[in-house]
Amino acid sequence: MRSFVAGQEAHGDIEFAELALGIDIDLFRGPLKRETDRERAAREDAARGVLADLVAEAEAGDEIAGWDALYADALTRTVPFLRAARDDRPGAGEAA
Repeated sequence: MRSFVAGQEAHGDIEFAELALGIDIDLFRGPLKRETDRERAAREDAARGVLADLVAEAEAGDEIAGWDALYADALTRTVPFLRAARDDRPGAGEAA
């Protein structure tokens, strides 16, 4: 079965959600793969800008933007399980 949102075909559940909600999940949550400190800083800066725009639109009366802002803000507070399990944390090895 093929799924379409706003005329675009979604290839998987995550892409379907992104198209339906208009939110790039990886932008706010972070990717499941490793990213450098520089990549993370750039992604977080872009996410802050998008979130600020959503909040401004919500304050101007756009209810959908308000819900998107809440969802995007919640995503910034999550850490994907797979990424967290792979991260090397100082003092978390066998000798710790």
